[in-house]
Amino acid sequence: MSLPHETAGADLLFLREEQLRLAQTLMFLASRDMAQAVEPVLEENGLGHAHYRVLQVLAFSPGIPVSRLQAVLGVTKQSLGRTMHELEARQYLASQPGRQDRRQRLLFLSPAGKEAEARLFAVVRQRLVAAYREAGGAAVEGFRRVMRGMLSEQSRSVLNEDAAGKKGGQHGA
Repeated sequence: MSLPHETAGADLLFLREEQLRLAQTLMFLASRDMAQAVEPVLEENGLGHAHYRVLQVLAFSPGIPVSRLQAVLGVTKQSLGRTMHELEARQYLASQPGRQDRRQRLLFLSPAGKEAEARLFAVVRQRLVAAYREAGGAAVEGFRRVMRGMLSEQSRSVLNEDAAGKKGGQHGA
């Protein structure tokens, strides 16, 4: 007699409706909790979540063109402009013209921007390290696979460009 977990298809139990709903709930709650965890640092720096998103993207994609930043964030030019203006006023952003197209504006974090983003990332890092340690290496790899599998083609291209940029230099080169 086989045990319930040894029956055919038992490895697909995670695809049941209740398990998928649980995954959705876990993602929602984790996202909310991470946002709440960084909130004190944002408030301390007089920043909002839109500022944080720009800092995050510039941290993993230094030298990104403004148009690409807009696409990655999925925001309007007007909304991004306001947020960038505020970050520039705080001297968190640096920019330089593109090498091939001098009209292109490539964005970077300034030293002050790097410092602000590092304080925010420290909160996230602490949470991730604790969760990763609790889950173990195999679970961490599984988590990465699931997260990559959920990415749209556009998001996968951001991830791939980021990896290529780290290997081959700056964006816009």
